[in-house]
Amino acid sequence: MTFGLQTEEAEAHRILDRCHAAGIDFYDTAEVYPVPPVAELVGKTEEIFGRWMKGKPRDGIILATKVTGAAHGWFNAPVRNGKCALDRRHIRQAVEGSLRRLQTDYIDLYQVHWPDHGMRAEDTLEPLHELVQEGKVRSIGCSNQNSFGLMKSLWASDLQGISRYETIQNNFSLNNRRFEDELAEICRREQVSLLPYSPLAGGVLSGKYNRPDSPTDARFSEYLKSHSPRHQAMVQRFLNERCVASTGKFLEVAKAAGLHPVTMAAAWSKQHDFVAATIVGVSREDQLGPILAAAGLKLDADTLAAIDAVSREILYPMG
Repeated sequence: MTFGLQTEEAEAHRILDRCHAAGIDFYDTAEVYPVPPVAELVGKTEEIFGRWMKGKPRDGIILATKVTGAAHGWFNAPVRNGKCALDRRHIRQAVEGSLRRLQTDYIDLYQVHWPDHGMRAEDTLEPLHELVQEGKVRSIGCSNQNSFGLMKSLWASDLQGISRYETIQNNFSLNNRRFEDELAEICRREQVSLLPYSPLAGGVLSGKYNRPDSPTDARFSEYLKSHSPRHQAMVQRFLNERCVASTGKFLEVAKAAGLHPVTMAAAWSKQHDFVAATIVGVSREDQLGPILAAAGLKLDADTLAAIDAVSREILYPMG
């Protein structure tokens, strides 16, 4: 989601090449990327990825992208003149645009970026099912969804005998464990896989904001300078005093375990029975090392217990 704004195409391709060489085969993007979304850049991330993927065996890549959510939902994205909806026309228009930009004839996982709880679940699921039947999409998923929305959609799919959401992509990290409250059990019982996004809490868990010399060009450093109400709200959620305090304690846990804090956070996010794969993002190739180190790592019981102790002490730091 940084490709095309924070990250130029040449650097993006270096990042992707290194990930591919390390064995990463699942890549996630969205029609609205890069972020923060602006009309003149919408779709650029998909274009950059599509040009990179042309040099790789398509069957060896699991490609995920997303259709923008409802205009009255999470926020009104600068897509389709600010009139986005999760109906047949908008979904069709979105998927054709993504296929063109990605230079492929199918998408492995097509996700609803955020929901519309004012619309019948069937009105979104039916056109998604049609895309599966046509072979343009292999599987479907949701994102930024709550317990009601996920169960309502699964129920509608079962009643209608149509494709059901196989995945849910929600915010999940050491600083945001709310998924464990209800959604984790739904995933277990309904065989839906979580694909955590922001497992590093937007980079906060790296500890860079805990330092007196925190970078001035990092995401939340930039957001702090922004007048956007949405940016300010995100800063208050990700970088409030409780988040900084809990991150400080997680830094101590990582040090005691002999781990880079980024490695620990990434490893923890994938070490759950309801998680299929975790989604990480960087803006520079030199940020990849500690993340890739988490690929084969399984945190031991003592480290997990120390993490849980911090979570109990500072409960729900992100709210």
